[in-house]
Amino acid sequence: MAEIQKVEIRALDNGFGREVVGIDASSRLDDETLGWIEQAFAEHPVLVFRQQRFDAPALDAFARRFGTPQRHVMLKYRHPEIPEVSYVRNVDDAGKTDPFGVKRASNWHADATYETHLPRLAMLHALEVPSTGGGTLFADMRAAFDALEPDLKETLISLTGVHGFNVGPGAEKLYATQKLAVGQVDQFHPAVLRHPYSGRPILFVNPSHTYRFVGMEVGAGWELVERLSKHAIEPRFRYHHHWQPGDLVIWDELATMHRNAADADPKERRVLLRSIVYPAVGAPKPIAAV
Repeated sequence: MAEIQKVEIRALDNGFGREVVGIDASSRLDDETLGWIEQAFAEHPVLVFRQQRFDAPALDAFARRFGTPQRHVMLKYRHPEIPEVSYVRNVDDAGKTDPFGVKRASNWHADATYETHLPRLAMLHALEVPSTGGGTLFADMRAAFDALEPDLKETLISLTGVHGFNVGPGAEKLYATQKLAVGQVDQFHPAVLRHPYSGRPILFVNPSHTYRFVGMEVGAGWELVERLSKHAIEPRFRYHHHWQPGDLVIWDELATMHRNAADADPKERRVLLRSIVYPAVGAPKPIAAV
């Protein structure tokens, strides 16, 4: 209890993210401390831990306290020894600029909504960051839903979104010349989910992977995805994380969208470790907000 009393959670001055002070996340946390993090995370979908020290095995061990990490779909970015950990970087193995790594994830998205089972959270740990820029933007999809007109809320609650890998309007603009969705099978998720821990309704639509709605003409669905996405990324719903070496950021994959701010010199190295974590067996699951 004495250790928990030393922990603080601080508001950040540029959005809904929260900084946690007083926890060394790379150490073997006791159940009480982990429970404190879980409680804070249910309320605050982006948590920032400064001055952390993780290698791939340590990040994987920490991620497993929250669920089951899975191997990322993009093989070239997987860590060679811990495949459940992947790199987010703008350089290749030889240290040369990776053109795809520079622009990768600079479109608004939520991870893996093109899959049947949805991730619970993701985490990034900064190893190397540019001297300026190179941040990550987050959008609060709970607040975005709350601010919608009542009639539109009612409409969305009855809709089911259709998702594929980088086939939405946001991804089309970024990856227009690449065939990234070959062989993908459509996945169906309610347009509004109720959060499994907080119970809050979430606008579960993102412009990278959502491209239409069941029972709606494709063009009209596409336009609705664009309209909702434009609404959700308004400054009042955003948090802009400015990376420092050693930062660990954990975000809720259901309650947020995110993107690489793409505002750094691509010649400066940007290397982070990532884990995407799925709910453990028996964990609460999101339901349609009806």
